[in-house]
Amino acid sequence: MIIEISGDGLTIAEIGAVARGAKVRLSDDPEVLGRVARSREQLCAKVARGEQIYGVTTLFGGMADRSLGPDQLEELQRVALWHHKSTTGPRLPVADVRAAMLLRANSLMKGVSGVRLEIVERFAAFLNAGAHPHVYQRGSIGASGDLVPLTYIAGPVMGLDPAFLVDLDGETLDAHAALARLGLKPLALEPKEGLALNNGTGASTGVAANALDRAMGLAALALGVHALYAQALCATDQSFAPFIHRVKPHPGQVWTAARMAELLAGSRAIRSEAAGERGHRAGKLIQDRYSLRCLPQYLGPVFDGIAAAARQVETEANCANDNPLIDPDSGEIYHTGNFLAQYTGVAMDSLRYQLGLLAKHVDVQIALLMTPEFSGGLSASLVGNAEGGVNVGLKSLQLGGNQMMPLLSFYGQSIVDRFPTHAEQFNQNINSQAMNSANLAREAVDVLEHYLSVALLIGVQAVELRAQLIAGSYDAREILSPATATLYEAARNAAAGPPDAARPLHWNDLDGFIQPKVEGILGDVQARGAILAAIAPVGEELRSFAS
Repeated sequence: MIIEISGDGLTIAEIGAVARGAKVRLSDDPEVLGRVARSREQLCAKVARGEQIYGVTTLFGGMADRSLGPDQLEELQRVALWHHKSTTGPRLPVADVRAAMLLRANSLMKGVSGVRLEIVERFAAFLNAGAHPHVYQRGSIGASGDLVPLTYIAGPVMGLDPAFLVDLDGETLDAHAALARLGLKPLALEPKEGLALNNGTGASTGVAANALDRAMGLAALALGVHALYAQALCATDQSFAPFIHRVKPHPGQVWTAARMAELLAGSRAIRSEAAGERGHRAGKLIQDRYSLRCLPQYLGPVFDGIAAAARQVETEANCANDNPLIDPDSGEIYHTGNFLAQYTGVAMDSLRYQLGLLAKHVDVQIALLMTPEFSGGLSASLVGNAEGGVNVGLKSLQLGGNQMMPLLSFYGQSIVDRFPTHAEQFNQNINSQAMNSANLAREAVDVLEHYLSVALLIGVQAVELRAQLIAGSYDAREILSPATATLYEAARNAAAGPPDAARPLHWNDLDGFIQPKVEGILGDVQARGAILAAIAPVGEELRSFAS
């Protein structure tokens, strides 16, 4: 896969692909290249005429009342980058660095930033060579763009100083050594170019795009988990009937109900509500508890929220977001605020909140499965060998989930509304906090991966116990719907090997630890292996829904 960089059209999935190592190429469309060239020409002409341009012939921010002479313009661009090499702390993951590099290049290719094409070509060269600058998570308030993290990318790309570091071919190199290995030399900054390289939203939005790319796959997996749980609990199919959702037609609710109906079609464990098949209700609740019956109504807004966040981040990923901007046709200079990453920050606050809701709902279902009074005959804590006397099943695994679910809810708190109002001489007195919000989203997705791996292991054990009650076999493929049988088989293999008709996943407690089973599932999910492949059709439906 080779992803084209043209200034437009990048999707969350494409950003994720580049983040994981896909190659890129710059567009060769004459219209695209013409805009890049003309914006540079227009800027240079205005500088030659001595026109006043923010950050080109003036200092920055609260010091923009100070004008500079022609002999200081190139030095100013060095300062634009140089003085932002100011942070330390935890490194940004390589995937996020790659996404940030891609988005900065994509923004510059819109042809309104006034930079040379040669600079954008360097971003592509770094990505294709796997040359990854050392970038840090801290330092950006998402106001005048992600100045600090983007500086740690621009410094090596331009060869500003050897103090900037790059990982390449398994080694850590200084910026000049990395350029030499790529067959490049340090490139002097010309007017506007330093500011164009670090004044933008690409770092926070790159982190956000990666978080969304992973979150959409996990959200699809959560539906698959719910489908396994519904079968383990012998839920009714009526909750997902189209009639119900046609008369309350929120898009996410309708979408969720349709996906659940597809996932459960053909299951031997799901109760039919067709006329004449209601005798099984005698002595039982006439309807399922809320976490089953209201699943589309609860998860619908969650999927609506994830879709809205994805649309906002995709738009931000394909925008021009530095200041000032140059109309390549008229030559007019616009002093703008496109560098404010508020859309990214708000989207990530929303995403974290939605993921907390998602986990809360799964946790409620786990509680039903673990409790014999509510599970419809399953053993307490899903004990495998209930005759063993001392077995306690998956009790501790549920507690592990109980630790992670509140953490996800905690991550759902907003941070965008907590901005300092005095930043940079009161110039950046509103700021998005987008980098903080996006970094928290990545951490939340990390926790959700682990949490859903626990939830999936519980689901495997639950459907195997249900299969024994219905079909006399612990191989749950005997009762599961075709759509969920594939997911079950992938998870079962990742945890402990193929299904065994004679024994469930977890039989006697002392037969083996639970930890390796969780690690098997988690490793497969993190590697985007068979488990996510099994639920990929739902993931693709979600990406379409979000577009």
